[in-house]
Amino acid sequence: MANLKEIRNRITSVSSTMQITSAMKMVSAAKLKKAQDAITAMRPYAEKLTELLQNLSATLEGEVGGDYTTQREVKKVLLVAITSNRGLCGAFNTNVIKEIKNRTAFYAGKQVDVFAIGKKGNDVLSKTHKVHGHHNAIFDHLTFENVAGIADNLTEKFLSGEYDRIELIYNQFKNAATQIVQTEQFLPLAPIKSEVPVSAGDYIFEPSKEEIVLTLIPKSLKTQLYKGIRDSFASEHGARMTAMHKATDNATELRNQLKLTYNKARQAAITNEILEIVGGAEALNG
Repeated sequence: MANLKEIRNRITSVSSTMQITSAMKMVSAAKLKKAQDAITAMRPYAEKLTELLQNLSATLEGEVGGDYTTQREVKKVLLVAITSNRGLCGAFNTNVIKEIKNRTAFYAGKQVDVFAIGKKGNDVLSKTHKVHGHHNAIFDHLTFENVAGIADNLTEKFLSGEYDRIELIYNQFKNAATQIVQTEQFLPLAPIKSEVPVSAGDYIFEPSKEEIVLTLIPKSLKTQLYKGIRDSFASEHGARMTAMHKATDNATELRNQLKLTYNKARQAAITNEILEIVGGAEALNG
């Protein structure tokens, strides 16, 4: 059994760790509220934009997506991995990296490159994949304008023929304890079909419906990427808050066990001292 000093040192160390994890949990909880409000407020806009695009496309004949819907033979694939810049968030980053490896295996025999958004994904995937580009500072100023620049860059890679398919892989926010890894096709756009017949209606379009659709597509792509990054950002804080909550609970349990061990060791030491004193007294009397 460890001596009393060693146990006291371990109790102090665990208590310090518990204070740190508890503080990190509270910080993540505060950040989660803001990030959750942002993604919750954005989803109706993204869904309405998609609905508008579908309604307009459903009233048109033929291909209306232009180069954005061009289906080419898949030879070169770009996987966009959206992770975090910091760790201590459980399996948040690991799940995305694992899905990247699964998609790489799915496209076996084809050129698969990675575009990393987030430092953790870039650090790990650069050892096993060709990382074509990375953005680590986007989470410091997460705005639609900054994300739009990344979306334009990705779109240009597809339109120029550099890649035949681009996919987004990220954690979708469900709640603080649950994040779902999503794989979304970014480009080419899947054929837009409406399950419900849509009538043209008595509307005057200015400019034409075709021009409106071609204008909405780039905006829809930027919104899709922004929503993915926002989802990942909220998921990160939810995962970290949950991880730090569990770490705090584990530290509390370990500290209590150490205190119990310390008290038992201290009691045993006192008992031994008493026995030695009694034994010495009896020896003198004898």
